[in-house]
Amino acid sequence: MDLPATIPLVLGLVLFSFLVTSFLIVPFIDLLYRMNLVRKKEAPRKGKIPLFDRLHDLKAGTPTGGGILLLIVVTVLFAILFPIAKRSGIFVHSNFSLNNELFIIFFTLVSFGLLGLSDDLIKIFGKPRRGMVGLWTGMSRNFKFFLQLILALFVAFYLNRVMGISIIHVPVFDRVVDLGGIYIIFAAFIIVFFANAFNFTDGLDGLASGLLMIFLIAFAIITAQALDTPLSVFIALWLGSIIAFLYFNIWPARIFLGDTGALSFGAMIAVIGLLTGNIFGLFVIGGIFVVEAFSSALQILGWRLFNRPILPLAPIHHTFLAIGWEEPKIVMRAWLAGIIMAIFGLWLSSI
Repeated sequence: MDLPATIPLVLGLVLFSFLVTSFLIVPFIDLLYRMNLVRKKEAPRKGKIPLFDRLHDLKAGTPTGGGILLLIVVTVLFAILFPIAKRSGIFVHSNFSLNNELFIIFFTLVSFGLLGLSDDLIKIFGKPRRGMVGLWTGMSRNFKFFLQLILALFVAFYLNRVMGISIIHVPVFDRVVDLGGIYIIFAAFIIVFFANAFNFTDGLDGLASGLLMIFLIAFAIITAQALDTPLSVFIALWLGSIIAFLYFNIWPARIFLGDTGALSFGAMIAVIGLLTGNIFGLFVIGGIFVVEAFSSALQILGWRLFNRPILPLAPIHHTFLAIGWEEPKIVMRAWLAGIIMAIFGLWLSSI
Protein backbone atom coordinates (compact mmCIF):
# COMPACT_ATOMS: atom_id res chain seq x y z
CA MET A 1 0.00 0.00 0.00
CA ASP A 2 1.74 3.19 -1.16
CA LEU A 3 1.44 6.71 0.27
CA PRO A 4 -1.15 8.01 -2.26
CA ALA A 5 -3.41 5.05 -1.41
CA THR A 6 -2.92 5.58 2.33
CA ILE A 7 -4.09 9.21 2.36
CA PRO A 8 -7.76 8.62 1.35
CA LEU A 9 -8.05 5.76 3.86
CA VAL A 10 -6.63 7.85 6.71
CA LEU A 11 -8.78 10.89 5.91
CA GLY A 12 -11.92 8.78 5.61
CA LEU A 13 -11.29 7.13 8.97
CA VAL A 14 -10.71 10.51 10.63
CA LEU A 15 -14.10 11.72 9.37
CA PHE A 16 -15.91 8.52 10.34
CA SER A 17 -14.45 8.48 13.85
CA PHE A 18 -15.32 12.17 14.24
CA LEU A 19 -18.95 11.53 13.29
CA VAL A 20 -19.33 8.53 15.60
CA THR A 21 -17.81 10.36 18.58
CA SER A 22 -19.88 13.48 17.86
CA PHE A 23 -23.04 11.38 17.90
CA LEU A 24 -22.18 9.69 21.21
CA ILE A 25 -20.57 12.42 23.28
CA VAL A 26 -23.65 14.43 24.38
CA PRO A 27 -25.51 11.33 25.67
CA PHE A 28 -22.24 10.28 27.32
CA ILE A 29 -21.95 13.64 29.12
CA ASP A 30 -25.51 13.20 30.37
CA LEU A 31 -24.61 9.69 31.58
CA LEU A 32 -21.62 11.02 33.53
CA TYR A 33 -23.92 13.53 35.25
CA ARG A 34 -26.36 10.78 36.19
CA MET A 35 -23.54 8.62 37.57
CA ASN A 36 -22.16 11.63 39.48
CA LEU A 37 -18.79 11.25 37.75
CA VAL A 38 -18.00 14.93 38.09
CA ARG A 39 -15.03 16.88 39.36
CA LYS A 40 -15.12 17.49 43.10
CA LYS A 41 -13.88 20.51 45.05
CA GLU A 42 -10.46 19.89 46.56
CA ALA A 43 -10.01 22.97 48.74
CA PRO A 44 -9.93 22.46 52.53
CA ARG A 45 -13.18 23.48 54.22
CA LYS A 46 -11.38 25.43 56.92
CA GLY A 47 -8.34 27.67 56.94
CA LYS A 48 -6.42 29.24 54.08
CA ILE A 49 -7.36 28.00 50.61
CA PRO A 50 -4.30 27.32 48.41
CA LEU A 51 -4.06 29.31 45.16
CA PHE A 52 -4.27 26.12 43.08
CA ASP A 53 -7.60 25.20 44.65
CA ARG A 54 -8.95 28.72 44.25
CA LEU A 55 -8.24 28.59 40.54
CA HIS A 56 -9.35 25.03 39.88
CA ASP A 57 -12.34 24.53 42.13
CA LEU A 58 -14.22 26.82 39.74
CA LYS A 59 -14.32 23.75 37.48
CA ALA A 60 -16.00 21.56 40.12
CA GLY A 61 -19.19 19.89 38.90
CA THR A 62 -17.92 19.33 35.34
CA PRO A 63 -18.11 15.69 34.19
CA THR A 64 -14.78 13.89 34.05
CA GLY A 65 -14.19 10.63 32.22
CA GLY A 66 -14.21 11.66 28.58
CA GLY A 67 -11.23 9.36 28.10
CA ILE A 68 -13.52 6.39 28.75
CA LEU A 69 -15.63 7.23 25.69
CA LEU A 70 -12.63 7.87 23.45
CA LEU A 71 -10.96 4.60 24.44
CA ILE A 72 -14.14 2.65 23.72
CA VAL A 73 -14.80 4.39 20.40
CA VAL A 74 -11.25 3.97 19.07
CA THR A 75 -10.97 0.35 20.22
CA VAL A 76 -14.36 -0.75 18.88
CA LEU A 77 -14.02 1.09 15.56
CA PHE A 78 -10.57 -0.39 15.01
CA ALA A 79 -11.82 -3.89 15.84
CA ILE A 80 -14.64 -3.50 13.29
CA LEU A 81 -13.05 -1.47 10.50
CA PHE A 82 -9.54 -2.92 10.30
CA PRO A 83 -10.72 -6.47 9.41
CA ILE A 84 -13.21 -4.99 6.91
CA ALA A 85 -10.40 -3.02 5.27
CA LYS A 86 -8.27 -6.17 4.98
CA ARG A 87 -11.15 -8.17 3.46
CA SER A 88 -11.87 -5.34 1.02
CA GLY A 89 -8.54 -5.89 -0.67
CA ILE A 90 -6.62 -3.04 0.98
CA PHE A 91 -3.04 -4.18 1.30
CA VAL A 92 -1.92 -4.01 4.92
CA HIS A 93 1.75 -3.28 5.46
CA SER A 94 3.24 -3.49 8.94
CA ASN A 95 6.84 -2.88 9.93
CA PHE A 96 6.46 -5.63 12.57
CA SER A 97 4.43 -8.77 13.10
CA LEU A 98 0.85 -7.55 12.69
CA ASN A 99 -0.46 -9.36 15.77
CA ASN A 100 2.41 -8.11 17.93
CA GLU A 101 1.93 -4.52 16.82
CA LEU A 102 -1.81 -4.61 17.44
CA PHE A 103 -1.30 -6.21 20.85
CA ILE A 104 1.14 -3.59 22.11
CA ILE A 105 -0.98 -0.69 20.84
CA PHE A 106 -4.13 -1.83 22.56
CA PHE A 107 -2.45 -3.23 25.67
CA THR A 108 -0.89 0.18 26.28
CA LEU A 109 -4.11 2.04 25.58
CA VAL A 110 -6.32 -0.16 27.75
CA SER A 111 -3.96 -0.95 30.65
CA PHE A 112 -2.98 2.66 31.31
CA GLY A 113 -6.62 3.62 30.77
CA LEU A 114 -7.73 1.19 33.51
CA LEU A 115 -5.06 2.58 35.84
CA GLY A 116 -6.31 6.10 35.15
CA LEU A 117 -9.92 5.02 35.63
CA SER A 118 -9.07 3.59 39.06
CA ASP A 119 -7.48 6.89 40.02
CA ASP A 120 -10.49 8.85 38.74
CA LEU A 121 -12.92 6.75 40.78
CA ILE A 122 -10.85 7.17 43.93
CA LYS A 123 -10.68 10.93 43.35
CA ILE A 124 -14.44 11.19 42.90
CA PHE A 125 -15.69 8.76 45.53
CA GLY A 126 -12.71 8.45 47.89
CA LYS A 127 -12.04 10.46 51.02
CA PRO A 128 -9.63 13.40 50.60
CA ARG A 129 -6.55 13.46 52.80
CA ARG A 130 -4.17 16.25 53.67
CA GLY A 131 -1.25 16.68 51.31
CA MET A 132 1.79 18.94 51.21
CA VAL A 133 -0.39 21.83 50.00
CA GLY A 134 -4.15 21.56 50.59
CA LEU A 135 -5.96 18.23 50.27
CA TRP A 136 -4.87 15.21 48.22
CA THR A 137 -7.34 13.01 46.38
CA GLY A 138 -6.82 9.87 44.35
CA MET A 139 -4.13 7.18 44.56
CA SER A 140 -0.94 7.96 46.42
CA ARG A 141 1.77 9.26 44.10
CA ASN A 142 4.18 6.45 44.94
CA PHE A 143 1.65 3.66 44.38
CA LYS A 144 0.45 5.14 41.07
CA PHE A 145 4.04 5.59 39.91
CA PHE A 146 4.84 1.98 40.87
CA LEU A 147 1.91 0.66 38.80
CA GLN A 148 2.90 2.87 35.85
CA LEU A 149 6.45 1.54 36.06
CA ILE A 150 5.30 -2.09 36.07
CA LEU A 151 3.11 -1.54 32.99
CA ALA A 152 5.85 0.46 31.22
CA LEU A 153 8.48 -2.22 31.87
CA PHE A 154 6.17 -4.87 30.42
CA VAL A 155 5.52 -2.77 27.30
CA ALA A 156 9.24 -2.00 26.93
CA PHE A 157 10.15 -5.68 27.38
CA TYR A 158 7.60 -6.68 24.73
CA LEU A 159 8.88 -4.05 22.29
CA ASN A 160 12.46 -5.19 22.74
CA ARG A 161 12.34 -8.96 23.24
CA VAL A 162 9.22 -9.90 21.27
CA MET A 163 9.12 -7.26 18.53
CA GLY A 164 12.90 -6.86 18.27
CA ILE A 165 13.00 -3.07 18.63
CA SER A 166 16.26 -1.72 20.04
CA ILE A 167 17.14 1.24 17.83
CA ILE A 168 16.48 4.97 17.74
CA HIS A 169 17.04 7.31 14.82
CA VAL A 170 19.17 10.41 15.33
CA PRO A 171 18.12 13.10 12.82
CA VAL A 172 20.47 15.67 11.26
CA PHE A 173 23.37 13.19 11.63
CA ASP A 174 21.17 10.48 10.05
CA ARG A 175 22.44 7.87 12.48
CA VAL A 176 20.72 4.82 13.91
CA VAL A 177 21.76 3.90 17.46
CA ASP A 178 21.26 0.34 18.70
CA LEU A 179 20.70 0.35 22.47
CA GLY A 180 20.52 -3.42 22.83
CA GLY A 181 19.12 -4.59 26.17
CA ILE A 182 19.37 -1.08 27.64
CA TYR A 183 16.44 -0.24 25.36
CA ILE A 184 14.04 -1.78 27.92
CA ILE A 185 15.02 0.73 30.64
CA PHE A 186 15.12 3.55 28.09
CA ALA A 187 11.66 2.75 26.66
CA ALA A 188 10.09 2.30 30.11
CA PHE A 189 11.40 5.73 31.12
CA ILE A 190 9.97 7.32 27.97
CA ILE A 191 6.54 5.74 28.57
CA VAL A 192 6.31 6.77 32.24
CA PHE A 193 7.63 10.24 31.41
CA PHE A 194 5.01 10.96 28.76
CA ALA A 195 2.17 9.36 30.73
CA ASN A 196 2.85 11.86 33.50
CA ALA A 197 3.75 14.75 31.18
CA PHE A 198 0.37 14.48 29.45
CA ASN A 199 -1.36 14.21 32.82
CA PHE A 200 0.39 17.38 34.03
CA THR A 201 -0.63 19.20 30.85
CA ASP A 202 -4.29 18.25 31.21
CA GLY A 203 -5.08 21.12 33.57
CA LEU A 204 -6.74 23.78 31.43
CA ASP A 205 -9.77 23.50 29.16
CA GLY A 206 -8.66 22.19 25.77
CA LEU A 207 -4.93 22.39 26.49
CA ALA A 208 -3.89 18.72 26.44
CA SER A 209 -6.52 17.55 23.93
CA GLY A 210 -5.65 20.36 21.49
CA LEU A 211 -1.94 19.59 21.73
CA LEU A 212 -2.74 15.91 21.24
CA MET A 213 -4.65 16.76 18.06
CA ILE A 214 -1.58 18.58 16.72
CA PHE A 215 0.69 15.70 17.75
CA LEU A 216 -1.52 13.11 16.02
CA ILE A 217 -1.68 15.10 12.78
CA ALA A 218 2.12 15.22 12.71
CA PHE A 219 2.56 11.52 13.45
CA ALA A 220 -0.18 10.60 10.99
CA ILE A 221 2.10 12.07 8.33
CA ILE A 222 5.13 10.21 9.72
CA THR A 223 3.39 6.82 9.91
CA ALA A 224 1.83 7.26 6.46
CA GLN A 225 5.29 7.89 5.02
CA ALA A 226 6.58 4.81 6.85
CA LEU A 227 3.67 2.81 5.32
CA ASP A 228 2.71 1.37 8.72
CA THR A 229 -0.96 0.62 8.04
CA PRO A 230 -2.08 -0.51 11.54
CA LEU A 231 -0.53 2.53 13.20
CA SER A 232 -1.91 4.86 10.52
CA VAL A 233 -5.43 3.44 10.99
CA PHE A 234 -5.16 3.69 14.77
CA ILE A 235 -3.95 7.29 14.69
CA ALA A 236 -6.66 8.26 12.18
CA LEU A 237 -9.44 6.87 14.40
CA TRP A 238 -7.90 8.47 17.48
CA LEU A 239 -7.53 11.82 15.71
CA GLY A 240 -11.15 11.97 14.56
CA SER A 241 -12.33 11.08 18.05
CA ILE A 242 -10.17 13.69 19.80
CA ILE A 243 -11.34 16.43 17.41
CA ALA A 244 -14.97 15.68 18.31
CA PHE A 245 -14.06 15.62 22.01
CA LEU A 246 -12.18 18.92 21.73
CA TYR A 247 -15.36 20.72 20.66
CA PHE A 248 -16.78 20.04 24.13
CA ASN A 249 -13.47 20.39 25.97
CA ILE A 250 -12.50 23.93 24.99
CA TRP A 251 -13.23 26.73 27.45
CA PRO A 252 -15.63 26.58 29.21
CA ALA A 253 -15.31 22.80 29.15
CA ARG A 254 -18.38 20.59 29.33
CA ILE A 255 -16.30 17.45 29.86
CA PHE A 256 -12.76 16.53 30.96
CA LEU A 257 -10.58 13.60 29.89
CA GLY A 258 -9.81 12.54 33.45
CA ASP A 259 -6.84 10.36 34.31
CA THR A 260 -8.43 7.58 32.23
CA GLY A 261 -7.59 9.50 29.10
CA ALA A 262 -4.55 11.40 30.34
CA LEU A 263 -2.46 8.42 31.47
CA SER A 264 -3.57 6.25 28.56
CA PHE A 265 -2.96 8.89 25.90
CA GLY A 266 0.37 9.98 27.36
CA ALA A 267 1.67 6.41 27.40
CA MET A 268 0.31 5.83 23.91
CA ILE A 269 2.07 8.79 22.30
CA ALA A 270 5.31 7.45 23.80
CA VAL A 271 4.68 4.02 22.25
CA ILE A 272 3.98 5.65 18.88
CA GLY A 273 7.37 7.34 19.09
CA LEU A 274 9.02 4.05 20.06
CA LEU A 275 7.31 2.05 17.29
CA THR A 276 8.43 4.55 14.67
CA GLY A 277 11.93 4.83 16.17
CA ASN A 278 11.39 8.59 16.12
CA ILE A 279 12.29 9.52 19.70
CA PHE A 280 13.69 12.93 18.79
CA GLY A 281 10.51 13.71 16.86
CA LEU A 282 8.50 12.56 19.87
CA PHE A 283 10.25 15.04 22.17
CA VAL A 284 10.08 17.88 19.66
CA ILE A 285 6.50 17.39 18.41
CA GLY A 286 5.40 16.71 21.99
CA GLY A 287 7.58 19.55 23.23
CA ILE A 288 4.89 21.34 25.25
CA PHE A 289 4.24 18.13 27.19
CA VAL A 290 7.99 18.02 27.94
CA VAL A 291 8.03 21.64 29.14
CA GLU A 292 5.04 20.98 31.40
CA ALA A 293 6.75 17.94 32.93
CA PHE A 294 10.04 19.73 33.54
CA SER A 295 8.28 22.71 35.14
CA SER A 296 6.65 20.31 37.60
CA ALA A 297 10.00 18.64 38.27
CA LEU A 298 11.53 22.07 38.88
CA GLN A 299 8.81 22.88 41.40
CA ILE A 300 9.37 19.60 43.26
CA LEU A 301 13.11 20.32 43.29
CA GLY A 302 12.43 23.71 44.86
CA TRP A 303 10.39 22.17 47.67
CA ARG A 304 12.98 19.43 48.27
CA LEU A 305 16.09 21.65 48.23
CA PHE A 306 14.85 25.05 49.43
CA ASN A 307 11.57 24.15 51.15
CA ARG A 308 9.83 26.68 48.93
CA PRO A 309 8.38 26.76 45.40
CA ILE A 310 10.42 28.09 42.48
CA LEU A 311 7.37 28.95 40.35
CA PRO A 312 4.16 30.58 41.62
CA LEU A 313 2.37 27.37 40.59
CA ALA A 314 3.24 24.26 38.62
CA PRO A 315 2.98 23.01 35.94
CA ILE A 316 3.85 26.14 34.03
CA HIS A 317 0.36 26.77 32.60
CA HIS A 318 -0.75 27.34 36.21
CA THR A 319 1.97 29.97 36.59
CA PHE A 320 0.55 31.91 33.66
CA LEU A 321 -2.91 31.55 35.20
CA ALA A 322 -1.62 32.78 38.56
CA ILE A 323 -0.04 35.92 37.09
CA GLY A 324 -3.30 36.93 35.44
CA TRP A 325 -3.35 35.44 31.94
CA GLU A 326 -6.80 34.39 30.82
CA GLU A 327 -7.24 30.64 30.39
CA PRO A 328 -8.18 30.70 26.66
CA LYS A 329 -5.14 32.88 25.93
CA ILE A 330 -2.80 30.40 27.60
CA VAL A 331 -4.34 27.50 25.68
CA MET A 332 -4.30 29.23 22.28
CA ARG A 333 -0.67 30.28 22.67
CA ALA A 334 0.28 26.75 23.72
CA TRP A 335 -1.45 25.42 20.60
CA LEU A 336 0.48 27.89 18.43
CA ALA A 337 3.75 26.81 20.04
CA GLY A 338 2.69 23.19 19.52
CA ILE A 339 2.06 23.79 15.81
CA ILE A 340 5.51 25.32 15.34
CA MET A 341 7.16 22.47 17.23
CA ALA A 342 5.21 19.94 15.15
CA ILE A 343 6.46 21.58 11.95
CA PHE A 344 10.00 21.55 13.33
CA GLY A 345 9.66 17.89 14.34
CA LEU A 346 8.37 16.93 10.88
CA TRP A 347 11.27 18.78 9.31
CA LEU A 348 13.74 16.91 11.54
CA SER A 349 12.07 13.62 10.61
CA SER A 350 12.48 14.34 6.91
CA ILE A 351 16.20 15.12 6.84
